[in-house]
Amino acid sequence: MLIQTLAATWLVASMTIPAPAQRATYQPAKARRHFITINYDWQYTHALSFASHPLEDLLGTTVREVHLQSFQYQTTDQRTLVTVNDFTHRTTGVGVTVYPLGSSNGATLALRGSIERLPEIRLAFTGPAPVPVYALTGGRALDAGIGVEVSDRSPGWGLGSHTFVIGGVGRAQTDQMDGSRYFIEGGGGLTSGPFGVDVSIKFAVNRFTAPVSHRIHTVPISLRGTLSF
Repeated sequence: MLIQTLAATWLVASMTIPAPAQRATYQPAKARRHFITINYDWQYTHALSFASHPLEDLLGTTVREVHLQSFQYQTTDQRTLVTVNDFTHRTTGVGVTVYPLGSSNGATLALRGSIERLPEIRLAFTGPAPVPVYALTGGRALDAGIGVEVSDRSPGWGLGSHTFVIGGVGRAQTDQMDGSRYFIEGGGGLTSGPFGVDVSIKFAVNRFTAPVSHRIHTVPISLRGTLSF
């Protein structure tokens, strides 16, 4: 009888005592999505294949660089000498990048618009040339592009990172003439909360029609401060 009583008591107790609560599954904090990034650029612009574009385009013949002379380039027949009086390397720019799907972790669509200063160029020709002096001053580029950003943002003020590649087209406006351009840009950087620092390299082809059809290839390397929200 005692054994039956103890068994009944154990059965009732096991039915009434609640089971221990299961341990909650760990859910790591997620970074907040950002939809807009505003940036300011400090740029150092290089010229690419300057002898070919624009000098050979302008002169219509092969041009080579020279050293230890008062001029910097000359045609291979030595009939025309080219003096580069100015090529401004340091420029600035501003831009806005929009992420229609949001930017948090992983790949996302990026739409970018920017306004950048173009380097000021002043050339003097001695010998046969379409013009005695070539100038491209007060220039700015208005660009629009589309690309992909791959980000690994951290929640709060944690340190995150991202990379991007963008290509597009634009307009080149100067005091002397306007032209068209196309570009491709890539880079990346670090973020902490809404603030970030990027480094980017951009290859741009600027096309003009006066005094003759010619191109100028520019490669601005940018240190970029960003603000995202």
